Amino acid sequence: MEVRQARAADWEALRELRLRALADTPDAFASTLQKEAAFPEQVWRQRAEGGGGSVNFIASENGAAIGMAAIFAEADVLGRMHLVGMWVHPRHRCRGVAQALIQHAVRWAEERRASEVVLWVVDHNISARRLYEGAGFQPTGDHQPLPSNPTLTESRFRLSLQSPLPR
Repeated sequence: MEVRQARAADWEALRELRLRALADTPDAFASTLQKEAAFPEQVWRQRAEGGGGSVNFIASENGAAIGMAAIFAEADVLGRMHLVGMWVHPRHRCRGVAQALIQHAVRWAEERRASEVVLWVVDHNISARRLYEGAGFQPTGDHQPLPSNPTLTESRFRLSLQSPLPR
């Protein structure tokens, strides 16, 4: 298994992963399959290229994309990075793929001198909550309705980067 930062040429793989994720676990994301399936190629190319303080990571095995995660700098909170879009193909879960994606995203945040990484997780997704807690994330006590399905709530988790790189 390999995890690497997405490049512009990865836009189709990133699109396929994201749409599979939205179809597989629609109540885990703030967006919807219908909305993102309609995005033009340019949107996917921009996502793959990153920029604007964001990056996507793709996990692959034997040349096939099997998971993804994205992280971006929050514009309104200095030093805060936001982990989003985590997903691993069901056949590859519980094999360390998600942990590797988190490690790459956190390392990317540390390299940019972030002081913390935050994420939101749907309250009923116990396996995701355990995954993030196992990676050192702690619940903040903040809750909100899931944007794509306001009948569900999600909780914010935070990972303090105790020793950010020198500024």
